[in-house]
Amino acid sequence: MTNKERRDLGLPYISDDEVMEEQKRSRRILQKLNTMDRADFEGLAETVKELLGKSEGAFINPPFYCDYGDHIEVGKNFFANYNCMIIDVAKVKIGDNCQMAPNVAIYTAGHPVHPVARASMYEYGQEVTIGDNVWIGGNTVVVPGVHIGSNTVIGAGSVVTKDIPDWVVAAGNPCKVIRKITEEDIKYYFRDQKFDDEAMKGVEEFAKKAE
Repeated sequence: MTNKERRDLGLPYISDDEVMEEQKRSRRILQKLNTMDRADFEGLAETVKELLGKSEGAFINPPFYCDYGDHIEVGKNFFANYNCMIIDVAKVKIGDNCQMAPNVAIYTAGHPVHPVARASMYEYGQEVTIGDNVWIGGNTVVVPGVHIGSNTVIGAGSVVTKDIPDWVVAAGNPCKVIRKITEEDIKYYFRDQKFDDEAMKGVEEFAKKAE
């Protein structure tokens, strides 16, 4: 079995020449993305599509970093803000309408704890999955093997080491559920600050279209 095959099966593998050859594609596209005119929104969107492959309405504010790009599966309207990093040794599956604030890091790669095993150059990847309508706050780290449920908000500065369920606000290091998200939350845009009448009308109209 090749190291590439071992990697894709989630087995320990070594980053040999064949594995590194795959990364050359993504590094060339990332070089292009990260040096483009930041005001060329159409060009940026096209380059993101080239990097990720299948995507619909995805946009990434460069700089952005990943290992492969085509190991990242995003749903509709994906957005990642500045300095996002996704180490996609294993698959990273992200649902529709997900947003990532600046400096979010998602890691699927890991190394053995024992120093001798680690020095052998074997490493591994564990899949990360994120549901629909998830917002991940700035400077959050998501570690290998984690699942984040749909309609959930992860607070800034969190370190997500375990699965987080649907419809919650979670934060901290390690990240823990703080509270449920309820229908009452639709009235507020920040803490106890409510939408004004004009904005609330826009929210309600959007909600009807989304039904």
